[in-house]
Amino acid sequence: MKIFKRLDINPTNINLYCNAVTHSSYTNENPSYPNYERLEFLGDAVLEIIISDYLYKERKLEEGTMTRMRASYVCEEACACYAKELKLDEDIKIGSGEVINQTILADVFEAFVAALYLDQGFEFTKSFVLNIIVKYIEKKIEFLHDYKSTLQELVQTVKKSVVYEIVDEKGPSHNKTFTSVVKVDGIIMGKGTAGSKKGAEQEAAREALSKQAKIK
Repeated sequence: MKIFKRLDINPTNINLYCNAVTHSSYTNENPSYPNYERLEFLGDAVLEIIISDYLYKERKLEEGTMTRMRASYVCEEACACYAKELKLDEDIKIGSGEVINQTILADVFEAFVAALYLDQGFEFTKSFVLNIIVKYIEKKIEFLHDYKSTLQELVQTVKKSVVYEIVDEKGPSHNKTFTSVVKVDGIIMGKGTAGSKKGAEQEAAREALSKQAKIK
């Protein structure tokens, strides 16, 4: 895997990391390769405890503020950003016709964290995760953006209608991806894909906002 050439990690169980970058679409075509879904489940919990511990011990914040910050720095958009920083996309295995989107990037990051935890232990994983995420916290970079509300406010100023439609669903019931379009006065202005309907709508709104001149 290319990532080991960039990071100071000496894996003892390389199969864990191979599983962490294998999407279910690749497993469907190559049954001997387990996918990352079980690791993703564990990685999500490991990330939450690491960031919760950091915020509690280092930031001395109120519960509500810590909750909002944790949600921002372990959300799908954030985890996809971390995956890109690590260039995990270069190692991801997907099936033919599948596209590496934000959801897959985020899932792979969580799965990779789980692989690290199982292979290197909690303290190593904690140091690795904080080395990536703390700089985003210190720079006050926020990931949970309400693009739908922003788009709605923009559209209201020019008295136009905005409608969201889910146009595609893929994957098994426990691991679906949804694609949404957003129409402004009946014209498709944005399209987005995510692991939830709300997430897909947010992605569609984000794309629409990049076309503000056309909306106005």
